[in-house]
Amino acid sequence: MATTLLIPAKRAENTQTTQYTAVNTKAIIDKFTVTNTSADNVLFSVNLVIDGGTASDSNLIIDERTIAPQETYTCPELIGHVLMPSGFISTLADTASALTIQASGREIG
Repeated sequence: MATTLLIPAKRAENTQTTQYTAVNTKAIIDKFTVTNTSADNVLFSVNLVIDGGTASDSNLIIDERTIAPQETYTCPELIGHVLMPSGFISTLADTASALTIQASGREIG
C-alpha cells in the first residue's frame, strides 16, 4: 500500500469543487496542506462526501478556517479519514487562486 498523490498541487477554487474521488477503491488521507500565497486572510472549507452525496453541513470537516498570508496549514482534521469507493473530497475557498492545496494518501483496492 504505497502513498500516492490524491490531489496534485493546485489552486483552490472559490466555488465548491470536487478535488478527488475514490474511484473503485477506498482512500486514506495521510497529508493535506493548504498554503496561502496571497497578502490577505482567506477562508477555507473541506467536505468529505459519501457516494451519491453532496457537500453540506453534514459532511463538513473544516469550516471556514482562516488561512493567514504566507501560512501553510497541515489540516490535522483530515488525517486518517477514509473515503469509501466513490466518496470524494470537496473544497471551497472564499478567494479564487489565493490558496494552493495538495493531498496524499493510500488507495486500497
